[in-house]
Amino acid sequence: MIWLLRHAHAEDGSPDAGRPLSAKGEAQARAVGRALARLESDLDACVTSPKVRARETARLACEGLGLEVIEDDRLGGGPFDATSIAAEHGQDVMLVGHDPDFSAAVHTLTGAQVRLPKSALVGVDRGELKVLLRPSELAVLAGVG
Repeated sequence: MIWLLRHAHAEDGSPDAGRPLSAKGEAQARAVGRALARLESDLDACVTSPKVRARETARLACEGLGLEVIEDDRLGGGPFDATSIAAEHGQDVMLVGHDPDFSAAVHTLTGAQVRLPKSALVGVDRGELKVLLRPSELAVLAGVG
């Protein structure tokens, strides 16, 4: 399973790569981690864009999952091959990054047209869209909404 997580809500400002998460984004990222724990996901790895907002999202989401976060420049912006990145890290891998790249990746993997809001989580298994969870749904799963 490839999980694609768009980074959570971030502060405005520049440089773009250095924008941190807002308080709202921190809560969103923690909710993702709690939701994944409740779903009993068994992630092998978490790979993130090197941009601050994505790294922070990955770190906070993975805190309770016992996963270290791996940075990968290929997730920093522009098209990427989700299948090959995930294959380098195991069977069940979460990638954390940005839009419109992640929405495009979902389309490449599944053919589905989606527009991912910040902190949305998508699960794709062998080309099939298995789950799409928006922030409000993740909060409910996490027990905070």
